[in-house]
Amino acid sequence: MIVKVFPFLEWFKNYSFGYFRIDFVAGITVALVLIPQSMAYAQLAGLPPYYGLYAAFLPPMIAALFGSSRQLATGPVAVVSLMTAASLEPLAPAGSQAFIMYAVMLAITVGVFQLALGVLKLGLIVNFLSHPVVNGFTNAAAIIIASSQLSKLFGVYVDDAPHYYETIIRVVQAAFDYTHLPTLLLGALAIGIMYGLKRLNPKIPYVLIAVVITTLISWGIGFEHNTKIPMQNIDSKEVQESVALFNQAVSDSTKSGETRTELTSKLEKVRKDPALASEALPLEYELKKLAFNTDLYQLTAKNERKRLRSFQFAGMEDSAGNMIFLPKERVTPDVKTDGRVWRMKIGNSAIDTEKVVMTGGGAVVGVIPKGLPVFGIPEINGAVFLQLLPYAIIISLLGFMEAIAIAKAMATKTGQRLDPNQELIGQGLANMLGAIGKSYPVSGSFSRSAVNLQSGAISGLSSVITSLAVVLTLLFFTQFLYHLPQTVLAGVIMMAVIGLVNVSGFVHAWRAQWYDGTISVITFIATLAMAPHLEKGIYIGVFLSLGVFLYKCMRPRVASLSRDEDDALRDSAVCQLLKCEHIDLIRFDGPLFFANASYLEDEINDRIINRKKLRHFIIAANGINDMDASGEEMLALVLQRLRSAGYGVSFSGINESVLAVMKRTHLYEEIGNNNIFPTMEKAISAVHAIAHKDSEEDSCPLLMTCRTTEAMN
Repeated sequence: MIVKVFPFLEWFKNYSFGYFRIDFVAGITVALVLIPQSMAYAQLAGLPPYYGLYAAFLPPMIAALFGSSRQLATGPVAVVSLMTAASLEPLAPAGSQAFIMYAVMLAITVGVFQLALGVLKLGLIVNFLSHPVVNGFTNAAAIIIASSQLSKLFGVYVDDAPHYYETIIRVVQAAFDYTHLPTLLLGALAIGIMYGLKRLNPKIPYVLIAVVITTLISWGIGFEHNTKIPMQNIDSKEVQESVALFNQAVSDSTKSGETRTELTSKLEKVRKDPALASEALPLEYELKKLAFNTDLYQLTAKNERKRLRSFQFAGMEDSAGNMIFLPKERVTPDVKTDGRVWRMKIGNSAIDTEKVVMTGGGAVVGVIPKGLPVFGIPEINGAVFLQLLPYAIIISLLGFMEAIAIAKAMATKTGQRLDPNQELIGQGLANMLGAIGKSYPVSGSFSRSAVNLQSGAISGLSSVITSLAVVLTLLFFTQFLYHLPQTVLAGVIMMAVIGLVNVSGFVHAWRAQWYDGTISVITFIATLAMAPHLEKGIYIGVFLSLGVFLYKCMRPRVASLSRDEDDALRDSAVCQLLKCEHIDLIRFDGPLFFANASYLEDEINDRIINRKKLRHFIIAANGINDMDASGEEMLALVLQRLRSAGYGVSFSGINESVLAVMKRTHLYEEIGNNNIFPTMEKAISAVHAIAHKDSEEDSCPLLMTCRTTEAMN
């Protein structure tokens, strides 16, 4: 019982210092990959990069301690990070304090759901996400993830559009208008280093090497080049007016939002008190008016922000040594500038007119708070919790599928026994307890788990070492990450998601069943078309999978069997075999229940209409693995009707559970013990002579060949 509650105690059976040395090296090796990757994935999730480090110090350790896999490396991953951003975008602007709080809340929700599934041993629920659906979604997600980093790779800034493809079009247009060449070159250099070193030797910490080299270059060339100036130092009335309009729109939108919150709270109180019912209608009208005004303010702010981002400035010093900025189109050849192209740095908040941020370089990670995050759980808002729950369920299932698939692949190599429910418990606790340390949702990582396995990790202690390495980084080495270019993190993400693209998965699904291939392709297209609402692509895929499943259950294969050349009984339609004129050997493939009970009756009726010489039906029940009351009732009615019409009816190969239903409902007695046979061969032997009495059939296709009969004798 103790080991069941604390599975990590199993690690220390026959554990030695030599094993610890191997785990220590593996843990440090994974940490060297995890630290830059986690920062990149946090950026993908819409969070400040250092929140990736917060998600990388508790979850790996907790998941290893309470999971069942000893080599699975847990932490921030690409698909879950993308789903986190997609889930929270409707609730708050990316990177805002509200967004961060909701991300932590989402981690708690995901953890609670995963833990509940594990404790209740409901890990099989993950099967609702079929392989074709996951393959289609993962391929689409890989394309979305890679293309989402283009803006950082080119050094351009655009607002997100309602549809993801529109956002990418905006990025491409902005890149044609202006691309920051040092940003593009550093990003390309990082990708080149990672690709080259990975091809040379995958065991080399290529991500870390690329990060170190590009960070040193960034520091050496002064890649980030920002300055703060008062608004009057921008010599452009047009720009100053646009800034004023932007600030006014942001201020009006904020005030409108605060008023909406107050009125919404008041409306909830009014609705609870019947005596105040008359006040509800005016409040609803005010809320609708405020909602319209808020949308108008936000649209104005968005248009002005786009306009301000399009301005390019030239910088120069005045006689007092202050920086003055002119729009580039107004710079004449005789004006001496610093040679840089400057732009205004604009976010979602109002611009401080006394400290306008001008950037003439590239974006870097910047200041990372030194030390561990403040531990604590955010205030749980019931309405937000319910809004996050559908996303949390999808993230839970997707994350667990990724984790268990990786763990199973490694278990085949190590011979370790996996417990999916225990793995759910480990992943659930990792998300729940990780949220206390300001983590967002995490899962098992394929690339880092592969590094862990290749490094020879023997136990989950390697993941504990990884967590401790991240803690040391947060405590002592954050200042060294200041100059890490954002474009390099974009390159890290692009390199990581290359492995998610799996075109052969579509081909494989199609070869298995055409409808699986179709579902995979439709899920892929739907996910791309509906981005950033990624969950809709999964909903469509799951709906199609369940639809196919229900259709197959409602219309299972009902085959008429006949003798093939090798004397085996096979589907006569598939193998193009002759049928017996007087006996129809019917095989029903699937459970006989309310959804398909009438289908078997319809198939028998079709045979009676189309085959006038039929005298006997043998129902091969080998494929019927279950039967409910509707199936039993239909079978009894068919039996009575066929016998009253003069047809003989026999059964063969009835399994135990179906036989038990027949005996409990007395259908067994109605069929008659002499009409129930253990095998199809015995059923054919027993009824053949009777069914073929006075027959004109030359040779019956159900009989074995003479050669086979003699051999059997």
